[in-house]
Amino acid sequence: MALHVLTSAPSKPIAFEQSASLAPYIQKQEKVMAAGDELTVLGTWRSPFALRVRLALNMKGLDYEYMEEDIDNKSQLLLESNPVTRKLPVLIHNGVPICESLAILEYIDEIFRATGPSLLPANPYERAMARFWATYIDNKLVAPWLKMFRANTGREKAEAMTDTVEAVETLERVLSKGKLRKPFFGGDDAGYVDVVLAGMIAWMHATKALCGFELLDANRTPRLLEWTERLAGLDAARKIMPDVGKLVEFKRAKMMNQNYLIRPKM
Repeated sequence: MALHVLTSAPSKPIAFEQSASLAPYIQKQEKVMAAGDELTVLGTWRSPFALRVRLALNMKGLDYEYMEEDIDNKSQLLLESNPVTRKLPVLIHNGVPICESLAILEYIDEIFRATGPSLLPANPYERAMARFWATYIDNKLVAPWLKMFRANTGREKAEAMTDTVEAVETLERVLSKGKLRKPFFGGDDAGYVDVVLAGMIAWMHATKALCGFELLDANRTPRLLEWTERLAGLDAARKIMPDVGKLVEFKRAKMMNQNYLIRPKM
């Protein structure tokens, strides 16, 4: 079936006026395209989202400056770079900030397409599925996992635990049913989904000490457990993976402080 596109040419050229409010953004984008590549990552050592960005840059073989942020005393650079949510991570490319980890990963993959391995698959369907599973990880694994520590009641915590375990088991099945049982979600090499999930590796291992149950088990999730060891052993990941013991110590101290703050006044 032939497709016909109907067009009509305007009788005279249409003039577009550049809004003054858009000028700074256009100038910033021109700066990105014209200047050399100066990359800065704003994050924290314990953030699974910041780790994603650093891992992607490492896999691409890109040089960048990493700046450790204090969440309780946010820097002026962070507040200016992400005035909307004031959250981490932020990638600053030649002075231009990009926010939210998934958006940053796609930006890195697109702007540095000719550098290092691609994160997203070339096939449109596989690329769409990679985005689907990345969103699944954030919504079905990370969100309920965080809820376990923020729950106000035992029932809410139990529900969050159930949802987290279900997500982990789903990812185990996805990895087990991959094409010819490849070592990574991306196939023979780590890709977009691997990078997204990598941020949770240390935290998943820390869950037993923090919540009293194992998310990763040699009998229940053998493939996923092997994947965590394989991914964390990559050169790009080894130097930025947080220490599990340090994470447990940090989280316990934070939980104790929160319990103290909400303790009823006598």
